[in-house]
Amino acid sequence: MAGSYLVKILLIEDSLAEARLLQEFLKQAQSQEFALLHVKRLGEALKKLNECTYDVILLDLTLPDSQGLSSLPPLISQAPNVPIVVLTNTNDEELAIEAVRQGAQDYLVKRQVSVDALVRSLRYAIERKQVLESLRTVNETLQNRVEERTAELVKAHELNQFKSEFVSMLSHDIRNPLNTILLAAGLLQNNDDQLSKERKLKHLQIIRSAIKNMAQLLDEVSLIGKADSGKLGCEFISLDLEAFCRQLVEEAQLTATEKHLNLVFASHGKLSEYVWDESLLRHILGNLLNNAIKYSKPSEMIRFELIAQEKTVIFQIQDWGIGIPQEDQKQLFQPFHRADNVGTIPGTGLGLAIVKKCVEAYGGEIVVNSDVEVGTTFTVTLPLLRI
Repeated sequence: MAGSYLVKILLIEDSLAEARLLQEFLKQAQSQEFALLHVKRLGEALKKLNECTYDVILLDLTLPDSQGLSSLPPLISQAPNVPIVVLTNTNDEELAIEAVRQGAQDYLVKRQVSVDALVRSLRYAIERKQVLESLRTVNETLQNRVEERTAELVKAHELNQFKSEFVSMLSHDIRNPLNTILLAAGLLQNNDDQLSKERKLKHLQIIRSAIKNMAQLLDEVSLIGKADSGKLGCEFISLDLEAFCRQLVEEAQLTATEKHLNLVFASHGKLSEYVWDESLLRHILGNLLNNAIKYSKPSEMIRFELIAQEKTVIFQIQDWGIGIPQEDQKQLFQPFHRADNVGTIPGTGLGLAIVKKCVEAYGGEIVVNSDVEVGTTFTVTLPLLRI
């Protein structure tokens, strides 16, 4: 507190005589200049604190509109950074000490106040409050750093755990087609003379199918990696969207026919002069159609609707299959997650994760509505972009 610095004091005291005495003491102070504003009620003080800033508050604990410690909370709430020095009578020293415990910086017994004691108490209160505020700021900064570091460690732990699970699951899913290839190749090598042409052809088809499955799995993993690293971009071209969707339906029709499923496509609204990313669309719609077929019951229907709106296009794929349990829907788009009720139905658990990543890359959204043994509807909404 330099001598040239003017200390602004708010005195809350209902006794005019006490107020004048304190003001006289402050005038006699040699080491510091003070500016004192006197109010008689707590309500007036709160109003003044709202209008102006003060360096310190002198508070009498006996006021017409507030008694004892009840004066502290509203003052601390209104001006948390302003130190408070409590004024008390001789027989209320215990009350004053409790006031310090509850947030005041110091107290003065009125009959014992002198010029030096008053100035020292004000100086002490201001400096103590500044130290406390500095410590609080440092503490908050440290706490924020600890929380940030903790969050980083948790994220790193989760990432390491995910990588471990990712490698484990990937190894498992690649091992199956590899074993198939090894088995079929071994049969061809060891029994070449005994196998008929048709049998050899069947083994070769099995090998090709297994290789195709491995290539698809690696492509899916690569796409997930690109999406997570922010490298999954969009390459827009002019495209007849309805014709593209019909082509996807035709490609899926063969698999659907094997399960005696009725695959129905319908288009609503007009779509022209818009551009699309064919690769992302194929990943989104192809995966959703394949899932609908995979998890549908024989002889059921699958409905694929294309709905054009003013600024968006909606793709809706609905099946009447096994459905998805509610507890699994929260993690549905996580890589390798598969619902508990899929049983022996094959799958890597990457399809819906890829769909989600592609939809996000497109700036769209995907919503699922599903009930077990009733069916599932996936609704994808994508923005319309002109040429």
